[in-house]
Amino acid sequence: MTTATSQERRYGVAASSTATPGRVLCSARHHHFVVDGPVGNGFPGEAITPIEVFLAAVASCGVELLQAFARQDGIPLETVRVQVEGAVDRSRPVRPDATVLSWATADFELGGVSQEQGEQLVERFKKT
Repeated sequence: MTTATSQERRYGVAASSTATPGRVLCSARHHHFVVDGPVGNGFPGEAITPIEVFLAAVASCGVELLQAFARQDGIPLETVRVQVEGAVDRSRPVRPDATVLSWATADFELGGVSQEQGEQLVERFKKT
């Protein structure tokens, strides 16, 4: 009997409360970082907040994937910068049962590629 190889990639992170209410110690593999609840929720707001971690994850995914796509396609991509912004409008919630972003944008700045190549890379990211 032959067993098919899996393409599954597993990831795990952990988050723990600290002695400071609203301050969270996060871990991914052997890396640790602090996340603070926002001042608007009565928490410190000194460290990166959960929504900023989420937006940073989207932006870093964009940078990494565009580099991977360019390498796969032989596109001479030299630099990538992704700026992601979003907002939560509590006066006009998107869903009544959960806090979600009211809007989000992602702007890509690419170096070393033509306009057409850049658009191709960004479109591929948007479909991923």
